[in-house]
Amino acid sequence: MIKENQRLLNQLNVLSDGALVFLSILPAYWIRFCLFDGTPSFPLRSYLWLGAIAMVLFLATYAIAGLYASYRAIRFHREAQTLFLATILDMLILITSLFVFRLNEMSRWLLVFYCGIVYCVLVCKRAALRLTLRHYRRLGYNQKHVLVVGDGEMAAAYIRRVREDRDLGFLVDGYVANRTRLPNVRRLGGYDQLEELLTERNPDEVIVAMAPEEYALTGKVINICEKTGTKISLVPFYAKYMPSNPQVDNIDGLPMINLRRIPLDNMANAFIKRAMDVVGALVLIVITSPLMLIAAVGVKLSSPGPVLFKQERVGRNKQTFYMYKFRSMRVNAAEKTGWSRNEDPRKTPFGSFIRKFSIDELPQFFNVLKGDMSLVGPRPEVPFYVEQFKEEIPRYMVKHQVRPGITGWAQVNGYRGDTSIKKRIEYDLYYIENWNVFFDLKILLMTLTCSMNSEKIVH
Repeated sequence: MIKENQRLLNQLNVLSDGALVFLSILPAYWIRFCLFDGTPSFPLRSYLWLGAIAMVLFLATYAIAGLYASYRAIRFHREAQTLFLATILDMLILITSLFVFRLNEMSRWLLVFYCGIVYCVLVCKRAALRLTLRHYRRLGYNQKHVLVVGDGEMAAAYIRRVREDRDLGFLVDGYVANRTRLPNVRRLGGYDQLEELLTERNPDEVIVAMAPEEYALTGKVINICEKTGTKISLVPFYAKYMPSNPQVDNIDGLPMINLRRIPLDNMANAFIKRAMDVVGALVLIVITSPLMLIAAVGVKLSSPGPVLFKQERVGRNKQTFYMYKFRSMRVNAAEKTGWSRNEDPRKTPFGSFIRKFSIDELPQFFNVLKGDMSLVGPRPEVPFYVEQFKEEIPRYMVKHQVRPGITGWAQVNGYRGDTSIKKRIEYDLYYIENWNVFFDLKILLMTLTCSMNSEKIVH
């Protein structure tokens, strides 16, 4: 039943997108020629024809971008990002087409308004659709029935996660294994009964999550699923070592999983991020220069010692550098390895003030210009703690594959200073593996909000 519902939902999704894309030409026309009091060189019917052509282009682009596949397990921000990029591409194609076909008198501003309206309307429609489906899935409708094959650690992890996130709409009917090991889950039978169970139950999907010692049975399970025409997904027993978005290379037809290929390995992505860092740091230095001058004078008057606190940190490729801050503490012997906290007797009264509003971090904009740091990234640690944590925390050193940041995904989620290093690394790795420009902008906005609304814990 879910297969038929999914097809119907996809068809309605395409038809509603087409109608909304076509109708968006009307408010765009009104904004350009009525709201801004312009004189159209072409009549409305010409723009309606443009809307019809654009509708075909948009739907084709969205289909190629995968926007009409099942987004049950895809987060909304990723769908919105894909929709945005596809819409921008369509806008560029439309504007270029005006030049190619010498329709220079047709309003390009109308196309800009048009594509903006299309994106806003479609992203709102998709948000409403997700909320509606979430409601019905919580009531028990639109459930995707899955059958788990295996009883290992990854099988238990999969069942736990889909049960905790009911919005996904996955319903585990039971599991197939030769042993009864998973609590609170119905065991349907052994591996020898799998073909019979698939024929009888006809699940929407089979999740193969077998233990390492049962690896040899994987081929048999896959063949049975393909024989019965059942969709199959694999959760390998080494999944806990894999990134959230693994990359697959191909060596003469042999697939090879790349565990640590990250978006910033791409030269274009790295250039965009570095350009954002340089421009952003320059603008912020100019904006905050009066504040930095006041802070420098305040630090100098508050206690003996230098204005800037310089501390060795470990950055990209495990290279050390000196990170700058306005000194917020009295000069002390533990400054190279000591970890500061909210209640710290070493802090001066003025130091407490500038730390509360993150003013002490402003000199790090110069670290960004030098290339030691980025505006956004994992926070760098002192070498003393790096040596300690790399032995205690799995995958800790992966964070050094990118530039450290003034702020980061872990920090805006509350993992700063004297908090769980393990959780902080989880957030850092998620950021590294899922980086994009909009993710950086989101973190910067969240940082601004956090600095205005709460006291910051730094180290």
